[in-house]
Amino acid sequence: MSDTARQATTGVLSTEEIRSHFPAIERVHNGHGVAYFDGPGGTQVPRAVVEAVSDYLYRHNANTHWAYPTSAETDEIIERSRQGIADFLGASHDEVVFGANATTLAYHVSRTLGRTFSAGDEVVVTELDHHANVAPWQALARERGVRLRVVRMDTGTGALDWDDFERKVNERTRLVAVGAASNALGTINDTSRALRLARGAGAYFFVDAVHYAPHRLTDARALECDFLVCSAYKFYGPHVGALFCRRELLSTLPFPKLIPAPDYAPEVAETGTQNHEGIAGAAAAVDFLASLASGASRRERLRAAFDALDARGARLTKRMWDGLSEIESVRLYGPPPDAARTPTVAFTVRGVKSTDVARRLAARGVFVSHGDFYAATVVERLGLGEEGLVRAGCACYTDDEEVARLVAGVRELA
Repeated sequence: MSDTARQATTGVLSTEEIRSHFPAIERVHNGHGVAYFDGPGGTQVPRAVVEAVSDYLYRHNANTHWAYPTSAETDEIIERSRQGIADFLGASHDEVVFGANATTLAYHVSRTLGRTFSAGDEVVVTELDHHANVAPWQALARERGVRLRVVRMDTGTGALDWDDFERKVNERTRLVAVGAASNALGTINDTSRALRLARGAGAYFFVDAVHYAPHRLTDARALECDFLVCSAYKFYGPHVGALFCRRELLSTLPFPKLIPAPDYAPEVAETGTQNHEGIAGAAAAVDFLASLASGASRRERLRAAFDALDARGARLTKRMWDGLSEIESVRLYGPPPDAARTPTVAFTVRGVKSTDVARRLAARGVFVSHGDFYAATVVERLGLGEEGLVRAGCACYTDDEEVARLVAGVRELA
């Protein structure tokens, strides 16, 4: 079925129409149009997002809560943006906390919870996680005497070892921190199962949705998590992070703050002057995604858009996986296309360093990332050393021709 036919069936913009919103698609490198497969590390940005950032800086730039027009306009823009991110995450506007990025916000939560933890308390993390969801809890081990317990991954499937997960959670567990999806392998984890283990121990549940949120519509309420972090630059926005925190916890946890900074939710969890232009851009990214489909509300439009984009991503992933698997010297890692996964494919080429694979593909206008992607434990468990993996991720603007170019480029260099 053609992309145009799929649009008629789904009511979602075609890939060609989506691509028209991204000026970066027009870039040419070495005579080749650029195919961006680096989305897991940061997506390209549509015009509407850039316009929202520039409009704020040109017309509304001010600090908050003062009695003059641009300050009041800034307050209004931030509140509208909170509602936009709340719709994106399935939360309430007063449960959305903004920050520099997901890593900084995770450290902020870690420092806050650390004030309530004691030596001997335990935190459970996993080997699949980006270290932004490991290092903040390691800090508690150093500073508070908290014990860190690490759930093993199955290197054959790229999935978590759930028997080991069950063994690691016990009556001393105070927090379970898990990634909803692996940024290195594309694995989507069973967060509902992790939640049951956390709640069975009476522990907090923290979800890193940085790699999940760009590909599956997040629902913080359905996840029943206490905390969830994401980064707008992974879903077509600027470099700014967002934290979902349950309203009850915003009212009771001892977040580090200055006096006389606000002591009400959600600003009680925000430190200093925020990136106002980035916040405006993050909300514009949500509105861009919602504009790709129809529906009675922004949340319904987002759901329709994500359903269609997920189907497209699965189709492109299968094509990429199948094409790469036919190349004798290529080894693929992580779950197969028919498993629960994001459209992110990790591989190596025998006899060719991952850095060289990326450099040689870039010469053909195909941009992929390489290394450990801050998921260092994954690469270590796979026995890959410093060179790590090659990672190719599909985004809303990826098309079939680009996937074909990627596979052909790997075949040629292999």
